[in-house]
Amino acid sequence: MVIKILGSGCKNCVTLKENTETALKEAGIEAEIVKVTDFKDIMAYGVMSTPALVIDEKVVSFGKVLKPKDIVKILQTLK
Repeated sequence: MVIKILGSGCKNCVTLKENTETALKEAGIEAEIVKVTDFKDIMAYGVMSTPALVIDEKVVSFGKVLKPKDIVKILQTLK
């Protein structure tokens, strides 16, 4: 599983990455986390507001910082 955090590297993007790491630990899932900061690459996903969360090339959230429990729910639906 590859999880991408799309954003400029702002505070919200950092928080989303930390929350994603926490959610992975809670769910017992191993995944590679990749930060995508290049605006052109972010636009390729059709995302207009960051931070965004992409799991296995599917945009699952954008424009908000998800809490770890919300990320766990998303991960469980994708298993």
